Order: sequence, then structure tokens, then C-alpha cells
Amino acid sequence: MSLSKIKVIAFDADDTLWVNETFFRKAEEEFCELLVEYMPVEKANKLLFEVEMQNLPIYGYGIKPFTLSLIEAAIKISNGNMTIDLVQKLIEKGKQMLEEPIELIDGIDKTLHTLSKKYRLVMATKGDLLDQERKLIKSGLENYFHHIEIVSDKTEMHYQKLVKHLDISENEFLMVGNSLKSDVLPVLNIGAHAFHIPFHTTWVHEMVDEKIEHPNFKSFAKATDLLEIL
Repeated sequence: MSLSKIKVIAFDADDTLWVNETFFRKAEEEFCELLVEYMPVEKANKLLFEVEMQNLPIYGYGIKPFTLSLIEAAIKISNGNMTIDLVQKLIEKGKQMLEEPIELIDGIDKTLHTLSKKYRLVMATKGDLLDQERKLIKSGLENYFHHIEIVSDKTEMHYQKLVKHLDISENEFLMVGNSLKSDVLPVLNIGAHAFHIPFHTTWVHEMVDEKIEHPNFKSFAKATDLLEIL
């Protein structure tokens, strides 16, 4: 792998810069506990995921769409018999998630600080615009980034537009993220470079079973490992 032409390194945000998925898993567990009188935990969790997938093309990604899916799933699980008190609890759960303190991924501050001296850094993430902007400001990492890209989804088209906007060629672009589905595969498909740094918790929707063997791909255990080759 030749990295000598890399000019721009883009970083995913959730679970690459800061912890995110952990809060969703906790919320799902609490949701199932609240609805256990209507449906067993495993079945309720499966139904919630189905509702999320149905709503994804309509609402997109993020905590606010997740909260709407919690309420819709609760209505289905309870056959419309859920109380207003339960609705309020689910709304409060969403607000609580939005107000969670930012927990940076180990070593990410040092990694960004070092790489920003040599490369143009970009934050490229999907999700709710307001929430992602809020998290970036609270993280204290904002000044490391030359450009911020927050999109509804991460597809080959989105990455091609980003590369064009940055006025570089595909082989001058490197994406770093925790999701093989969103941060790696579409990037490799356009001829760019992609590095994978797994997070200990991955949303089922982002999981990929296939083994990736590509000359522009590498996987690392932690963020600071990037400094050994960049």
C-alpha cells in the first residue's frame, strides 16, 4: 500500500472520535424492560429493530429518529395500550441521550493533533446535523478539521461528491472509521483508501460478514496505530 499521495484524511465521528453506540444499546435494554409486561425482551428488541429499519429511509440516522422509533415500537408492542407516562419516559430517554457527556475514543486527540500537522483533516459522518454539530463542539476536536461533512447517509455518491469538493483525486483520499459498511466498502469502491478501527459495539445494521482483501485497506486496533504508518 502506497500512502505517499494521501492529502486528505477523513474521520468518521460516532465511535471513531467519540463513544456513541453504547448509549443506544443501553436505551434499547431500558426500552425492553419498560415493555416487558407486553412482550419478552428478545422479541421486543427484534420488533424495535424492524421499526428502525422501516423508518430509516424516512427519518435517517440519529437519536431523534431513534426516539420516534421507540414510541412507534412501543405502540405496536402494547397494541396501542401504552400509557402517556410511558410515552413521556421514552421522550425523556431521547433527551437524556442527546445530553450525554462526550467521551473521546482513547488516543484520538493525540492522533488528530499529530496528523493535522501533515494532512488536511475532515470529519465525515452521517446523522442529525444539529446533534453532530453539538457533539463536535463539546468534544473540543473542532479545530483539527479543515472541513466538516454531515450527510444523511454514506454512499459511493456521497464520497465522490466529497472528494470533488475537496479538489483532490480518489487516490489522495483516506477514510478512517469503525464501520465496514459505511466507512470502508463505499470508499474502496471509488478507488480511495480506507482504514478500519473497530469499536467494541457495532449496530447490527452496520455489520458486514465478508472478509475484505483490498490493497487500499488496513485494519488497526486503536487510533494511535495510524501514526506508525502516516
